[in-house]
Amino acid sequence: MKLRTSLFLIILSLLCTQSKLATAQSELASNLHDGQHILLMRHADAPGYGDPKNYQISQCATQRNLGEFGRKQAKGIGDWLSSQGVDQAKIYSSAWCRCVDTATLLNKGAVKKEASLGSFFDDMSQAKKQTDELTKFIATERKQYPKMPIIMVTHHVNIQSYVGMVVNSGDMVLVKVDPTGKPLSFKLYPSP
Repeated sequence: MKLRTSLFLIILSLLCTQSKLATAQSELASNLHDGQHILLMRHADAPGYGDPKNYQISQCATQRNLGEFGRKQAKGIGDWLSSQGVDQAKIYSSAWCRCVDTATLLNKGAVKKEASLGSFFDDMSQAKKQTDELTKFIATERKQYPKMPIIMVTHHVNIQSYVGMVVNSGDMVLVKVDPTGKPLSFKLYPSP
């Protein structure tokens, strides 16, 4: 009888631990469905720094693009998001191919290009103007899709300008926003 009771208590303890882990894992999904959060993500690993001289947004071959590791990283992030309960989302991306490819490889829905997510790395004087445009865009999208997760794939300069945090390739920042799209708080989710 003691053995049975001990086994029962062990199983019960494991079930409680698993339940707590499931609750913790669903925190991201819960926040993304509450109409007050967005997930900003820096594109996955793209070897190099900046873009080559004379690159063109419409021609991926002229840009710095995802490498093999970056493609695997983006797919892995999509799988991780699914494990957190995020299976579908409104997906917005910078027009840069490394962002569009990252957003597509997440496999969470159709990808729409958004100008306010484009890099201003080559002209940092555009930071305030473009961040203001991003803020307005976020407010509009949160109103239009109040209960749908919103994921925005962009560049480190955009994320740094919006929330003041430097992030690595594939890192995600869950941002709680006010009704005007301004950030109230944020939480970093390092690339899994």
